[in-house]
Amino acid sequence: MNKGISMIRLICKTGFFTLALLMTACLGDLDPKDLGPNVLNASNVYRTKEDFKRGLAKLYASFVLSGQQGPVGQNDIAGIDEGFGVYLRAYWYCQELTTDEAVISWNDQTIKDFHWHTWTPSDVFISAMYARIMYTVAIANEFIRASANNTDPDIQKFHAEARFIRALAYYHAIDLFGNPPFVTEADRPGSYFPRQISRSDLFDYIESELIDIEDDLGNPKFEYGRADKAAAWMLQAKLYLNAEVYKGTPKYTECITALNKIFTSGAYTLASNYRHNFVADNHNSPEIILAFNHDGQRTQTYGGMVFIIHASIGGSMNSMATFGVQNPWAGIRTTKQFVNKFSDISGSTDTRALFHTDGQSLEINDIGVFTDGYAITKFRNRTLADNLPPNPHPDFVDTDYPMFRLADAYLMYAEAVLRGGTGGSLSQALTYVNQIRQRAYGDTSGNITPAMLNLDFILDERARELYWEGHRRTDLIRFGKFTGGSYLWAWKGNVKEGTSTPAFRDLFPIPAADMAANPTLTQNPGY
Repeated sequence: MNKGISMIRLICKTGFFTLALLMTACLGDLDPKDLGPNVLNASNVYRTKEDFKRGLAKLYASFVLSGQQGPVGQNDIAGIDEGFGVYLRAYWYCQELTTDEAVISWNDQTIKDFHWHTWTPSDVFISAMYARIMYTVAIANEFIRASANNTDPDIQKFHAEARFIRALAYYHAIDLFGNPPFVTEADRPGSYFPRQISRSDLFDYIESELIDIEDDLGNPKFEYGRADKAAAWMLQAKLYLNAEVYKGTPKYTECITALNKIFTSGAYTLASNYRHNFVADNHNSPEIILAFNHDGQRTQTYGGMVFIIHASIGGSMNSMATFGVQNPWAGIRTTKQFVNKFSDISGSTDTRALFHTDGQSLEINDIGVFTDGYAITKFRNRTLADNLPPNPHPDFVDTDYPMFRLADAYLMYAEAVLRGGTGGSLSQALTYVNQIRQRAYGDTSGNITPAMLNLDFILDERARELYWEGHRRTDLIRFGKFTGGSYLWAWKGNVKEGTSTPAFRDLFPIPAADMAANPTLTQNPGY
């Protein structure tokens, strides 16, 4: 399987980079050069282009791996379980388990609190997400410092990618936590309390970073799994689409401008088969703009796609024959409110309706019962042709996580136009939406008319197209339906029929442990 230079595959060689970074952070104001030649730090670790490539691999890997020895061992962050402490798994928890798209049956500490909207600042899963964001920011800062003045064109590109990775982590911080502590490469490691940044100021910082690095990133699709110009435009568009939430200022025109750059590049097209985006050879899909790469032999983890695939299957499903893994965990399903967004749950009309119903009930009478709620079969560790991937592992997967893809960009364009953004048109928005639906239905029978294209339709269409891809919480907040009582789903608010939840839960709390460690922080309202 060819996934470009495979930044993630390089990670098995990069363990010493993390040690160097941690030691540098512990040295505080001391100059590492004064401590002798045997002390590892950025100034003597990064000597060759290959060194920088390995260091960059560590930054990409921080989204899918938890340490230096997969699937567990030599954890990056002490005190966090290496399964649920993986960045991508923690992010998925926050974005999906809190919504109508996913519930989990496990009696794993406070995990059910996500769906119930009853989490507290001491929640270990929230702490894991927060720590992962800050860790990625910290190691990105170190790499950015080390590569800042290098004149090699490739290393300059690595430098821009590192800044993108930091911007992506800060985007997750602004979305999930609002006002996090803020450090950049200008803040040298030392003994001080990181200052907190306002949500509005963090918005401005992320925006300025993405604008500044645009010309230094590779052209669209220059190498799979690495951030290119299109990835930066996509992150810009997401920032602008949510600007009213993050900053209180609409930026829908700017969103359309960024999306049009993706479209005019001509680098991406919709995959002819929807499922191509969610299988073991999805690196061949023509519509994935940025993926978090997984390799069953080289990126072994109990988080990320391993969690999503294992935890979604089990019971009466034949896991190896259908999904390409053994020993499924089961436990995550969906609510009837999400299922009912499809007119035909068999998938015979809208092929995106990927549900397992045998032995499962539509109603969730008890969130802890594994057979309450339909299972979802969207992701699998088999190829589009239904073969096992080359050199498969029985438990760890080759399916990449589609962080950004073209169908999402089409729906964002339509929403931005409907919300009043200029630089686009309703006719083009309708064309994009119907292209997505023609793929789903196999013909024009699912096409909508101009009169049907409205914001309520877009929210539901985003659910049908993008479910379990980590967008739902952000979407519901933008539409004013995550908290409050305007939209209810099973067990929202820890009530079977769903109930209103307070608006302060549109943000997660700053973890209690960080509040205690940093007296300069102010907790988010309501907590």
